[in-house]
Amino acid sequence: MTGLGQRQLRIRVLEALERRTKQFRSREELWPLRVPREPVRLDDVIDEALGEAAPVFDTGTLRSRTLLHLAWDDGGLWETWVIALPSKAKLYCDSDDEETRVLASGGRNEGEESDRVFLQLLAESAGELFGIEMSGGAPSRVRSSLTDRAFLVEFFVNLFEVIGAEGSVRAAIARAPLGDGHDFQHDVEDWLAMALKT
Repeated sequence: MTGLGQRQLRIRVLEALERRTKQFRSREELWPLRVPREPVRLDDVIDEALGEAAPVFDTGTLRSRTLLHLAWDDGGLWETWVIALPSKAKLYCDSDDEETRVLASGGRNEGEESDRVFLQLLAESAGELFGIEMSGGAPSRVRSSLTDRAFLVEFFVNLFEVIGAEGSVRAAIARAPLGDGHDFQHDVEDWLAMALKT
C-alpha cells in the first residue's frame, strides 16, 4: 500500500479513537487522566474503523513516542507508548506479546506532565488502576524517551516494591540482601544503569 493509502487509513483509525475516548470517564484518583471501563483492544478499534482494510494497516504509524520499552532474557517484551490524537489529546497504550491496549487518555500532547502522572499511577498500582496486571521480575533491558533518571528510578522502585520483585533486582546486580538500613533505591539505581546500557 502506498504512503498516501496508509495516511488515509491512519486518519480513519485516529477518528475512531477520538470517538472512543469521548466515552472514557474521569476518576478522582486518576485525575487528570480518563480511563475506559476496561482496556480497549487497539485491534478492535482498527477492525471497526477499517473493516477489510484492517490487515494492511501498519499500527506503528499511530505511535507518537514510546515511554518505556522493557525486555527480558526469555524473549518477553512489554512497552507503554503514546498516540497523539488530532485534538492534541494523548492516548496511553501498552503492548505485550499478545495484544495492544488503550489504557487511558489525558493531557494535550505538549510536555511530560501527564506522561509522568500516568507512569506514576501505573507503578503505584502495578497497572490495576488501568485494568492490567504487571508482574514478574526485573527486565534485563530498558529503553525510555524520558531522560529524567531520578524519575525512572522512582518509577521502578515503586513498581518492584508493589509486585514484590526486589529479589530479582538484587539477583540482576549480583547483590545479596543487605541489612535493614539499606535503601532499595540504591539497588534500583545500579540495576537501571545496567539495563539502560544493554
